[in-house]
Amino acid sequence: QVQLVESGGGLVQAGGSLRLSCAASGSIFRINAMRWYRQAPGKQRELVASIISGGRTNYADSVKGRFTISRDNAKNTVYLEMNSLKPEDTAVYSCNADAQPRSSAGSYSYWGQGTQVTVSS
Repeated sequence: QVQLVESGGGLVQAGGSLRLSCAASGSIFRINAMRWYRQAPGKQRELVASIISGGRTNYADSVKGRFTISRDNAKNTVYLEMNSLKPEDTAVYSCNADAQPRSSAGSYSYWGQGTQVTVSS
């Protein structure tokens, strides 16, 4: 009922920037929160940044001051602007949303397929 599609990943040199996008589609009544996670090889998935419907944001300490999460509610799209990238930022970045489909009174968690970000030194 709800689909998330990420885009914008790729290869970038250390110190460079990338902008990730995640577009939600389907029969959506409301999106309560959107988040970016990442998972590097051999590591657990970690929460990078989140934004709630009211606009409040949170960031992992490792990316604070370098990454910015934002959203366009009209497009049901969330962005992650990544600046001053480091090799340790290399990971698969996945979009997550807490959304209520029109067919349900409850909210559910949805995931995108993920997009690879590789930062070279």
